Amino acid sequence: MRTFSAIVLIFSVMFTGFAQQAKVTSAKADPAAELIGLWRAKHRFGPDVRGTLILEKGGGKWKAQISGRTVSASVSEKGISFELPGEKGSFEGSFENGKTRVKGFWIQPATVSNGTPYASPVELLKTGENVWRGEVIPLEDELTLYLSVARRSDGVVGAFLRNPERNLGRFIRIDRLEREGDAVKLVGADSGGQKGRVWAEGIVYGDVLTVFLRGTTFDFRRVEPERTSDFYPRPVPEKYVYAKPPALDDGWETATLEEVGIDRGKIEKFIQMMIDTPIESVSSSEIHGILIARRGRLVLEEYFHGEHREKPHDTRSASKSVTATLVGAAIQKGLPVKAADSVYSVVNGGSFPEDLPADKRRLTLENLLTMSSGLDCDDGDSDSPGNEDVMQEQTEQPDWYKYTLDLKMIRRPGEKAVYCSGGANLIGDVVARGTGRSLPELFGNLLAEPLQIKRFYMNLTPTGDAYMGGGIRFLPRDFMKFGQLHLDGGKWKGRQIISKDWAEKATSPLYELRDYKYGYLWWVTDYPYKNRTVRAFFAGGNGGQVVIGIPELDLVIAFWGGNYSDPALFIPQRVFVPEQILPAVGENK
Repeated sequence: MRTFSAIVLIFSVMFTGFAQQAKVTSAKADPAAELIGLWRAKHRFGPDVRGTLILEKGGGKWKAQISGRTVSASVSEKGISFELPGEKGSFEGSFENGKTRVKGFWIQPATVSNGTPYASPVELLKTGENVWRGEVIPLEDELTLYLSVARRSDGVVGAFLRNPERNLGRFIRIDRLEREGDAVKLVGADSGGQKGRVWAEGIVYGDVLTVFLRGTTFDFRRVEPERTSDFYPRPVPEKYVYAKPPALDDGWETATLEEVGIDRGKIEKFIQMMIDTPIESVSSSEIHGILIARRGRLVLEEYFHGEHREKPHDTRSASKSVTATLVGAAIQKGLPVKAADSVYSVVNGGSFPEDLPADKRRLTLENLLTMSSGLDCDDGDSDSPGNEDVMQEQTEQPDWYKYTLDLKMIRRPGEKAVYCSGGANLIGDVVARGTGRSLPELFGNLLAEPLQIKRFYMNLTPTGDAYMGGGIRFLPRDFMKFGQLHLDGGKWKGRQIISKDWAEKATSPLYELRDYKYGYLWWVTDYPYKNRTVRAFFAGGNGGQVVIGIPELDLVIAFWGGNYSDPALFIPQRVFVPEQILPAVGENK
């Protein structure tokens, strides 16, 4: 999975490497002013392979067909697999229910936008003699760039870049636009007497501003001034009127705000504020979705900036909490996993490696769940060898499990909690080896199926393992279920998926971590409510991905956002929840 620094480096090189090909025109007083307004460029990279997948046996041979491609498939007692030539995708699955269906995963190639391959579930149903058919719905691979150009109070034609998928404008810090003839430069702020860095150069031809990214032409075109773009929270300004969320086939019961004791007027005022939010800089708050459930029923579902309920969203580190839930589900199912398991013993087949230091022998799965491994791994320290960016950008060891296991132990396990994504990912190795099953299969069987989650996309490591340190993509309504699951003592629709004890301990304040308490990969905090405080737990991810549970109020709140690596990502949980949402929530009677 490409990290922010790697992505920024690639795009910086592409921007600065653009060759000038400008046609010289007569000088004007301020030619840059002609470009004032909003510009948009969007590129879809595919993937092209999608749609109906057919598995068929004929003449003693198996073959698979998809998107006009036909390849041989391997079928044995262990399962079914095939791979398309040219690294266009692959499939792994197995027969179930007396061979009436095939359940498996489509592995799509690494995306252009972030360099990560994904595994998504596919189910094939038997439709004829030796014929099984299903649908492959890969994750869309796209990149959207908005260039906002406006005259500033100092007379300079300012500019900034917004990118909803990765927030590249946070790193490509454009300050202004300069133009000479048809040649355009996007320039950073001056600093220390030095002229700002030229981040990008382009050509204006008619109403199009053209740049090249990764050898692909991106044509920026003007957006109509009547605010008809997803750059804004809503394409057309509107007076918001609340509507009850629709009941779908995803398991959520729905109700109105009034039916669960939430003040409709206050929530309408809040959503109107979201709609009216000005986008004035790269750091303006960008909320993609807001959902609220109370007493087990979904009562608010609103999306912004072109996002919607059928579009999978990146969870970033919020899906670390899913990793902990997977462990609890495996234990509940009776699989050979427990919190007290010795990490190095499990991953080594049941015995410790020779000459393993004593502290590493004491490292347990619970230590990984509480970020208290003692390994030299700190995502908040760029010099730490276990730092997530350091691990993902190095190429000497593609096996990230082994990379983390080889880190030095710098404190006793359990002594202190230090934020470490590599440790959360290592939990996946312990669970997979302990159960002898793949992580996508475990997640599908233990969590997705009972939680009625039909679509999800697990990001994969260089070795093809599911990365459990964050980044799984879910539909917004589905990811919110993990908060409801813990609020309801481990049950969903009456089915016990994790034990009540696990649900409570996972969301309990076991350690101090940063400015919060921490449980089993769930954060814990307190919110002011009326004349007291209420305890809350939450899954949190970069950009503003948050699922919050408040047991005392029987309340779940979820936010999705696009403020990656920007302090604005904290606005939903630190400002909107205590100041806008909780004042609208009545006592839980």
